[in-house]
Amino acid sequence: MRGDMRGDMSVTSNVIWTAKEAALATGGMLRGRPWTAIGVSIDSRSVRRGELFIALAGDQGDGHDYVAKALAAGAAAAVVSRVPEGLQDHAALLVVEDTFKALQDLGQAARGRSAAKIIAVTGSVGKTGTKDMLAAVFGAMGHMHAAKASYNNHWGVPLSLAEMHEGMDYGIFEIGMNHAGEITQLTKQVRPDIVIITTIASVHGEHFESEEQIAEAKAEIFDGMAPGGCVILNRDNEWFSFLKEKAVARELDVYSFGEHEDADVRLANCLEAANGSRVEACVEGMTVKFSLPIPGRHIVMNALSVLMAVKLSGGDVQTVSRALETIEAPAGRGRREYIDVGDAKNPVTLIDESYNASPVAMKAAFKVLALIDPGRGGRRIAVLGDMYELGKDGARLHKELALPLQAADVQLVYTSGPLMKNLYDALPAEKRGGHEDDHTKLAEIVPGVLVPGDVVMVKGSRGGGEKPRMQVVVEALRTLPNRLKKKTKETEHAV
Repeated sequence: MRGDMRGDMSVTSNVIWTAKEAALATGGMLRGRPWTAIGVSIDSRSVRRGELFIALAGDQGDGHDYVAKALAAGAAAAVVSRVPEGLQDHAALLVVEDTFKALQDLGQAARGRSAAKIIAVTGSVGKTGTKDMLAAVFGAMGHMHAAKASYNNHWGVPLSLAEMHEGMDYGIFEIGMNHAGEITQLTKQVRPDIVIITTIASVHGEHFESEEQIAEAKAEIFDGMAPGGCVILNRDNEWFSFLKEKAVARELDVYSFGEHEDADVRLANCLEAANGSRVEACVEGMTVKFSLPIPGRHIVMNALSVLMAVKLSGGDVQTVSRALETIEAPAGRGRREYIDVGDAKNPVTLIDESYNASPVAMKAAFKVLALIDPGRGGRRIAVLGDMYELGKDGARLHKELALPLQAADVQLVYTSGPLMKNLYDALPAEKRGGHEDDHTKLAEIVPGVLVPGDVVMVKGSRGGGEKPRMQVVVEALRTLPNRLKKKTKETEHAV
């Protein structure tokens, strides 16, 4: 993701890597025709013309098996540790000892040559949404590069770095983790100037025994910062003082956001509605008013951290806050769609929250669901899959979702997975839509129970596949209009 290439600013070419620069960064050997690359890819299925394809080996297969496909699709060149059989002699290759290390080397070279101000985001929830808001406002301030999607892990972070043009003014990165020690390795690659920690919550219980251990692991993001760097923390979170102490010990400057009266960016007023929020914030004594087109108080709170990052970067907070009025919910994270199931003026409202889930995120999503009034004759329906990485507390945390679901006035709940069975059993009988062990069964059941005016939210943890587990339900709902049309035609034909 790159910001506007405006006027007389420094970016004059889309080229990110020349063959010589990439070879120098990786210590590799060039073969075949000369090349330049305008991007970097590790997936032959989505590689674009002009990108440098890096053949990684992993659980999903060996990228070397797809080098020919990537080059045929228009890849500028391929980074390989061995020359695949069947390639033409002039095929553009960069031969290295280890392709994953080469990816990291490119990332480090890109970071080393950049004069951009680097902002990094971590936290138990809200990382990607905050990263997207940062991209919107900093894109309005100058040349901006931001990590795609949720590229926040051991391959996503170096890939995001490797794709950063040296002429960028700002770089926005997301850093995640599942285990202690992971953030340290990633933040040392990113070396951020400004860090945002959205919040600390119990979302990694499988790998951590306490929230304190989670806070400790998130604090690793300070390891990549030089003294004098800026840290932005959630003043309302119970781990604020703990994180502040860690940051101060590393000679970092600490700023805060939240509703707390001492927050540097304080929420003064917020009017929540089904289509977003109207916000009044106090940014170090200055009043800023803006609207957010994505509903949810959790979105508002993370927007406050974005305003603080702008302030610390020397931006005009009043001006760039307007960029927040253009943001859209990312796919799988609250994006809203309307489905015609027989009454175009009274469609089903689909809230796609299928990308991931945690107890905190579930409760926030239920509050958004409560803001949306069903259409004529409609109901609020939740379709929920298991939340993962909750450890020994998994059963209890699923069961405890029953109360916030009822508070959100959800009429029907469909669940899948052994953990969600605990929630299903805790619900009043009249709210139990159905439970299946296999999430794919819900994709067969739920479309058949929808009526015009329903509001249906789909949410669950991602799982280990290429796409989120609960996305299969979303896809089934999207195809419902075509299925209904086909059924109608078959009926007419039979008559």
